[in-house]
Amino acid sequence: MSPSAGVAPPIAAFFATIGFAALAIFGFGFTSLLTDTDVLAEPALGQGAGITAMLVAALVFAATGYGAIRRGRYVGALWVAAATLAAYLVGIAAGGILTGADPAVAVGAVGDFAVSWYLLVLAVTAAVAAWAGIALGRTRASRPQWPWERADDEE
Repeated sequence: MSPSAGVAPPIAAFFATIGFAALAIFGFGFTSLLTDTDVLAEPALGQGAGITAMLVAALVFAATGYGAIRRGRYVGALWVAAATLAAYLVGIAAGGILTGADPAVAVGAVGDFAVSWYLLVLAVTAAVAAWAGIALGRTRASRPQWPWERADDEE
């Protein structure tokens, strides 16, 4: 049996993106519990801003994560995290404006998020998930096999 070429970049990016979204949502919830604050504390934004921000961040994470996985360099995780943070901030503003909030309120919410613990949670989550995706793409492991499936045992 030939050594595996690793997990295909699209599959590794898919799993990393799902992991990023799950970890970010968990991290936001846990941080909210610990700090007794809301992720987006401005009530005029509604839920649309948070949903839009997470969707935009996940899409940017997937796109930049795919590129980082294809390159196979772990430093790419930092660039993925930076792009994901920027996308989340833009998503807050865009989501707030799309849901009918005053643009000044939406931009203010971006500023509040940018100086909160939630930004750190999002940055760490994006970097860890991107690193895991890159590691998954670089692995040379193959699927597990039963002893009788191995080619060297057939002789």
